Amino acid sequence: MTHRALIDIPTLKAVMVTCIGIWALLVGLDNLLDYAGNWQFVQHVLAMDTVFPDNQTRWRAITDPLAQRLAYGVIIAWEWLIAVCCLFGAWRLLRSRKDRAAFMAAKPLAAAGLVGVFILYFFGFVTIGGEWFSMWQSSTWNGQQKAAMFCGIAMAVLIVLLMPEEAAL
Repeated sequence: MTHRALIDIPTLKAVMVTCIGIWALLVGLDNLLDYAGNWQFVQHVLAMDTVFPDNQTRWRAITDPLAQRLAYGVIIAWEWLIAVCCLFGAWRLLRSRKDRAAFMAAKPLAAAGLVGVFILYFFGFVTIGGEWFSMWQSSTWNGQQKAAMFCGIAMAVLIVLLMPEEAAL
């Protein structure tokens, strides 16, 4: 007699990707519904108006409101792209969870969404925001810890997703 698990590993992987997709959807939705809330964050980070007063890299500041809004628009669009890739990718994973080859073929879209989190939060917030715009110097507008947390969670899910499944699928 063989033991059959109540839930299989491919399903668990799809659930993890779904959770990231729902989170990204909520982030993107909140940035539209409460546009002003995070708009201030983006505006102050780009303007570098709360960094150390003697910061020699303040020439990097972007103070043009149109350029700031464009940057915020790119962030919001990227959040929606992450949500779509993760949610559609998770749906494909769930549909193909009983067929090993199909499940493997469904992984890239979900992985793209998870890498999208890495690009936005590590490259966008930690690298560009944190280092280029010196966000780390701001006691008010420093989002590096949250960005690192988001990135870390998404990378953990990516690692789990990309681990090979058992041959019994």
